[in-house]
Amino acid sequence: MNEVMSLAAKLKLWVVIGSNHRLTGKNKPHNSLFVIDDQGELVTRYDKMFCCGTRNNDQDLKHYSPGGEFVDFTVRNVKCGLLICHDFRYPELFREYKRRGVQLVLISFHLAGMKRKDYDKYMVTVPATLQAAAANNFLSISANNGTRRYACPSFVVNPEGIIVDRARAHRGTMLINTIDTKAKLYDASVAWRDRAMNGVFHSGKLPDDIRSAARTEL
Repeated sequence: MNEVMSLAAKLKLWVVIGSNHRLTGKNKPHNSLFVIDDQGELVTRYDKMFCCGTRNNDQDLKHYSPGGEFVDFTVRNVKCGLLICHDFRYPELFREYKRRGVQLVLISFHLAGMKRKDYDKYMVTVPATLQAAAANNFLSISANNGTRRYACPSFVVNPEGIIVDRARAHRGTMLINTIDTKAKLYDASVAWRDRAMNGVFHSGKLPDDIRSAARTEL
């Protein structure tokens, strides 16, 4: 990690890198993303909130303690948030980042070494899940996976929910993209999203009409 921090300073690059974060005593470590700025300084750390498992001693939860904090930081006027793997299955997390003004969510996930039938399935469901999250919240998403065979390739989604770049499958690849927060893109729910986020689940003004309230009449 010290070598990465040194290189970040030398190359003037921001870096988000995954690692474990050890805790004290018998507490299990966090599964984490560390944020290093272009001066080589550790800015913050995100801990995976939704570790896989149905109880505290199976799957991810057998090895890790969940985190409980959203993390955001700003790079060149772009406000960024972080998620790890199974976190992206929870639309509430994207909504909270939207509430905090985040414009780009960086997601590191591991979905590799699958059987072919599972690969074909996840090649549909994973991009669809993140495209919906991007479009519903009008934010960009960078989804980064490993490259072991039968791995869902890394990809980038714009705020319209369109995949604008995708890595080659099963190959070491570098994706370079510009996140232009001033680009004129279509935000389908901009008119009423704020109200929905505040618990008002309709557009316009509700009618005061007996026929509107009568749900068992034709």
